[in-house]
Amino acid sequence: MLLTSNVFDSDSEYKQLFLIQTTNSYNLNHITSEDFIWQNGMSLVKISKKPEVDDLLLSAIDETMRQIFNEAGTKVIYDYLINNHHLKLEEFAEKPEVFSAGLERLMGSAARVIEQMILKNLYRRLGLKFEEKKGYGFPDYIKELRKSAVVKA
Repeated sequence: MLLTSNVFDSDSEYKQLFLIQTTNSYNLNHITSEDFIWQNGMSLVKISKKPEVDDLLLSAIDETMRQIFNEAGTKVIYDYLINNHHLKLEEFAEKPEVFSAGLERLMGSAARVIEQMILKNLYRRLGLKFEEKKGYGFPDYIKELRKSAVVKA
């Protein structure tokens, strides 16, 4: 993503621009000066950081749910998890135990199949092969991936 900017007299002026952000604007637009690099002294280029397991998991959840339930069905499921299990969308990955329990409560035994589809999607994104392990639940796979911190994207 290429962003053009006004030309600053120095790097310190550029950094001051980002320090002016209020708490609310920072929460809405989580940008720091370290997220950009100068290119040709005239424009800024967003630095591509390796996606983290949680980012990839959120994306895998969303893609898988939309493939299975389409847009409307996915919204109903998300609303249920948000309202009945007090999860924000961004917390689906942070709290896989709560996500899994909520999905199971809503979907019954179908939740396990949905979770496996999400995991296969996630493992594919990581360049890994998903192998089912006896006694492992959805949160166990996520915890294991976080420990190994294997991100090839």
